[in-house]
Amino acid sequence: FKNVSFNYDGSDRVLNNISLSMKKGTLTALVGASGAGKSTIADLIPRFYDVAEGSVRIDDMDIRDLQLSSLRGMMGIVSQETILFNDTIGSNIKYGLQNVNNDSLEKAAKNANALDFIREQPKGFDSIIGEKGVRLSGGQRQRIAIARAILKNPPILILDEATSSLDTESEYKVQKAIDNLMSERTVLIIAHRLTTVEKADSIIVMDCGKIVAEGTHKELLNHSGIYSRLYDKQFN
Repeated sequence: FKNVSFNYDGSDRVLNNISLSMKKGTLTALVGASGAGKSTIADLIPRFYDVAEGSVRIDDMDIRDLQLSSLRGMMGIVSQETILFNDTIGSNIKYGLQNVNNDSLEKAAKNANALDFIREQPKGFDSIIGEKGVRLSGGQRQRIAIARAILKNPPILILDEATSSLDTESEYKVQKAIDNLMSERTVLIIAHRLTTVEKADSIIVMDCGKIVAEGTHKELLNHSGIYSRLYDKQFN
């Protein structure tokens, strides 16, 4: 991100002169209060919206100069709101992909910590899950979404509040699946729960559309008032 500013139509600026970089193969985390601009940053990378000022670049190429299909083909996105269809478990995992064999499907489900509950379904991978996955629990739906991302095998991964709506047990299972998914990728993770970002290579603290601090978990606990206050609220 180079000097990026952004506002939705008719609104005040949501992002104000944001500059940040993510190195290949590293985990970058965005933290901050609701409304700080974290999810907006995530939405600009696949061009769900375009910047008002500045540029977003991959390998120094402006993403507006890339074909949308090419840009989005590099990315896997797992968000709080899982997109599932009234179809089989297998079709939901394979969505958008061609020529997926059963071995690859099972491996993706296993790495997503989903294979056990899928095998418990009446027809396994051929079980219909209902509109928006209504026949599955929240944790099961998230693991289906993670299996989809694992099967796609994208070099860039965006995780936007992927565990925030889950109970403790489901969060643990989903977090283990996310750990498998993040291996050897360039990852941007947005989280309210700071336990999910402690091991990040870089944590960026946002407030009111601006970057107010950047560093490792340990550095920010010692030097960032906002980060340490967020941490204290969650753990004290």
